[in-house]
Amino acid sequence: MAEKPHINMVFIGHVDAGKSTLVGRMLYELGEVTEQTMKKYRDEAAKIGKGSFEFAWVMDSLKEERARGVTIDIAHKKFQTNKNYFTIIDAPGHRDFVKNMITGTSQADAAVIVVAAPEGVMPQTKEHAFLARTLGISQFIFAINKMDAAKYSEDRYNEVKEELIKLVKPIGYKVDEIPFIPISAFVGDNVTKKSENTPWYKGKTFLDALDNFVAPPKPTDKPLRLPIQDAYTITGIGTVPVGRVETGVMTPGQKVIVMPGGATGEVKTIEMHHEQLPRAEPGDNVGFNVRGLGKKDVKRGDVLGPVDNPPTVAEEFTAQIVVLQHPSALTVGYTPVFHLHTAQVACTFIELQKKMDPKTGQVKEENPQFLKTGDVAIVKIKPTKPLCIEAAKEFPQLGRFAIRDMGQTVAAGMTLSVTPKK
Repeated sequence: MAEKPHINMVFIGHVDAGKSTLVGRMLYELGEVTEQTMKKYRDEAAKIGKGSFEFAWVMDSLKEERARGVTIDIAHKKFQTNKNYFTIIDAPGHRDFVKNMITGTSQADAAVIVVAAPEGVMPQTKEHAFLARTLGISQFIFAINKMDAAKYSEDRYNEVKEELIKLVKPIGYKVDEIPFIPISAFVGDNVTKKSENTPWYKGKTFLDALDNFVAPPKPTDKPLRLPIQDAYTITGIGTVPVGRVETGVMTPGQKVIVMPGGATGEVKTIEMHHEQLPRAEPGDNVGFNVRGLGKKDVKRGDVLGPVDNPPTVAEEFTAQIVVLQHPSALTVGYTPVFHLHTAQVACTFIELQKKMDPKTGQVKEENPQFLKTGDVAIVKIKPTKPLCIEAAKEFPQLGRFAIRDMGQTVAAGMTLSVTPKK
């Protein structure tokens, strides 16, 4: 049986919109979740469904903690539809949302934005929609949830849909291509089968809409980029670096270079799951042996590429970042640790160029003095030691990063351009 295309998908939306219930309902109907777990979601939804909105706002922080008990067990759920194979990157709240999305390989290809019909668009909805765009997601579903609480009103559905279109069109969403699905995750309307409660809705069910998502193409046509996770010394073989091919193709006989160090050699063998491969493609986690490459030439955080198109080592780079949480303010000179592919390197903010309006994406302020939690900005950054990094539009996997300091993710971003080292 051919392998199904794999899609990383994130569920986002206001903490009260019923994301967990939707995920729980879907997994339950697909047979991935037990009745007992489903009951937990239902209880949670019932608890959340009570009380006025102001009360919910106050409960936000507490509820995020409590919901963690519920949310954690779907943190990395996998499930299949007829056409696709999905990994759900869970997003309890906006801070974790971006951290999960950017750290490691959890880069979402598609997003489900959940909005509750009774409340409609919330301030957080706006922010999430903008962040999803900022981070390069281009495929979306809008789930208009809690239709049961809105008495399955077609008028209410249309109002919320219009609000959403007004919100997301200016920030570059292609609204004609996005399904707006009226659902009740709690009752199960239009999740996996058409509901009799919404005879006026002629579109797809949630499950059918998921099959319209397309897995990202494997970028085999791009130059090889393989960030090194580790390098082992194996008796009788020598140095065996290990890593995941992000772009391009690796084949035995290929002449390669390891940056930032610059050591070169020729690929002898490639192995995956103890079998020798004739070629390694994007997504493959491989171990390999390179003639002429010693233990001192290759380490975690390095990137391997073809000799004639070596990975870029940055003198400095310009990036768009989102400040997620910072106790004080970010200013020029701030030097936190950047986590990028397998590298962790301290980098210094050398220019704060523009502050953007997260609601519109327009420039709000030129050369701001500082950045604080919630700000979106374009900044110039200088690594404190050699670092391989690429522009995100050319190599997304080597252009998105998380910024950590004091044991937490303080910001996240993507590279706009790189000034290579001479």
